[in-house]
Amino acid sequence: MHRVAWPDYFMNIAHLVAERSTCLRRRVGAVAVKDKRILATGYNGAPSKVAHCLDVGCLREQLGVPSGQRHEICRGLHAEQNVIIQAAVHGISLAGAEVYCTHQPCLICSKMLINCGIVKIWYASGYPDELAHQMLHEAGVTLELLPLRPAPSACPEAGGRA
Repeated sequence: MHRVAWPDYFMNIAHLVAERSTCLRRRVGAVAVKDKRILATGYNGAPSKVAHCLDVGCLREQLGVPSGQRHEICRGLHAEQNVIIQAAVHGISLAGAEVYCTHQPCLICSKMLINCGIVKIWYASGYPDELAHQMLHEAGVTLELLPLRPAPSACPEAGGRA
């Protein structure tokens, strides 16, 4: 019997969290983990009590803004920002934690994760932000690519347990 490794387990959860995203451009999920325990999750989307891009459209798309630029005119928060907010709302420290993200964090999120005391960021898909990578390295935060590897099937035909 095959067991999913911890990093793959948490990355699969990050992808599941991304399914809640309300962004029209990119579905992103993030999971903060410490000692193999989930501390908080987040996905990208508009703040609570504010219309989602799914409902009102994407201003950045309408203006033709390329990916990675002009984040300040986006209605949504990034998944990593929502992880930090959820932890703060519930009084949970992220110091010493790792974050599993479906995408490599942008510069703004990287700076926030550095200041939270995150020690490692696992990501499944790259993001074109060299300064974010440089700052994470300078701060001693490990950045590791972990492509999504689906969990083994639980179907009896595939040899798993039903």
